[in-house]
Amino acid sequence: MTDADGADDAGRLEEIRERILELDQALVELVGERRDLVLEVGRLKASLGLPVLDPGREARVVRRAAELAREGGVDEELVRDVIWRIIASARDAQEGRSRWGPPEPPAGPANPSGSDGV
Repeated sequence: MTDADGADDAGRLEEIRERILELDQALVELVGERRDLVLEVGRLKASLGLPVLDPGREARVVRRAAELAREGGVDEELVRDVIWRIIASARDAQEGRSRWGPPEPPAGPANPSGSDGV
């Protein structure tokens, strides 16, 4: 390998890393958009008196995502895992037990030792 090849490879590596960062940003934005839609679905279900849990619908969503993964040559199990995790979190949010964001601090009296745990 010549120095020119090494420089080309280093440049290409940087381009790929930049693209990965762009894709990460897009993924985060898509998850946030999906969360917002799911919260709206939860409000609509509540106003219609429908249950939050809809196992048939959830299974159809996961099967569809797995099919899309297969068609796109993407790891089907990875996609299933991600979609199930998103669905579980969405269900929790609809039921008022949100996992979106940082964990809630534990309820109860302040730490009696005076330590902040650091």
